[in-house]
Amino acid sequence: MYAARMTPPRPHNEPELTAPVLLCGPDGRLNRQAVGWSRHPLHTCNLPPALAGKKKWNYWAVTTDDLLFSATIADVDRLQLAGAYLFDRSTRRHVDATVVRPPGSIAMPETVAGDIVIETPAMRVALSDDGAGTRIRVEAGDFGGAPLRADILIQRPAGHETLNVVIPWSDTQFQFTSKQNTLPASGFIQLGDERFELAAPAFGCLDFGRGVWPEHTIWNWGAASGVQGGRTVGLNLGGQWTDGTGMTENGVCVDGRLTKISEDLIFEYDRAAWMKPWRVRTAATDRIDLRFEPEFERASESGRRDGYFTSGHQMFGRYTGRITPAAGDPIELHNLFGWIEEHEARW
Repeated sequence: MYAARMTPPRPHNEPELTAPVLLCGPDGRLNRQAVGWSRHPLHTCNLPPALAGKKKWNYWAVTTDDLLFSATIADVDRLQLAGAYLFDRSTRRHVDATVVRPPGSIAMPETVAGDIVIETPAMRVALSDDGAGTRIRVEAGDFGGAPLRADILIQRPAGHETLNVVIPWSDTQFQFTSKQNTLPASGFIQLGDERFELAAPAFGCLDFGRGVWPEHTIWNWGAASGVQGGRTVGLNLGGQWTDGTGMTENGVCVDGRLTKISEDLIFEYDRAAWMKPWRVRTAATDRIDLRFEPEFERASESGRRDGYFTSGHQMFGRYTGRITPAAGDPIELHNLFGWIEEHEARW
């Protein structure tokens, strides 16, 4: 059994930010006033164009009790890409497709709000912001042997709190991430003759990232959104990549209100048997103690040329256990659908 955590088990003193701030100074180095977390996106990610090693992405996952659909646009400096995948829980069917463009083909917005489109003959992925939410549109002529068309609206309710964090490895390597979950979703996914309607409860989860990463990184990430005992619950659970920085990306969102978890998490899992149950728990307290039961493994690997690669094991499945928000009693979770992963990149 592998336990992924290296730092001592103690809570961190993480500053909460309440005013807009620039991520970088004029020289492209980290603005130390930007280090902290906030309940709403406040950072402008003004990474200079000439800065080497930039990583930028907008990853959306939409879940119901029956399926998971994802759409991504990313710029990893050496190339730009767009992708989508669909997981049908009832049949365990998984379809995945990605297209690649040369670097500099599109501009990635500096803030969470903004429009992005990657269009190729094989696939078109568009993420557009209408002020009150995000519209996700994906079209592909051949998506696992059938044409795909998805049109999904993610709402952003007024006052809904999200997890926004700067992770400071150093003044020259740093990451801003906005993790947003339990956002109401509606729309449809049409795959050939089969149509998936996104009926409530359906939720969107955003992973927005902008930064300069170390050349080699390993991370854990777990997330989920759903209704438990009449309450809308969202999880964001991270590990390894934040170790030693004094900041975490951990939090729970209950009925639109965020509890920041200023503790490292211990991820326990078997690298020789990914489909065995995982456990995730806070290192210093009992704020989070969860068991994850995998249903499907989405394994991915790319590169290995010139020393660059990415390798991931993303598990779709169910969370059961207990979380304790800042205000109120512990909440018991039972079979909350979501995902958990280990990912390694040399990029």
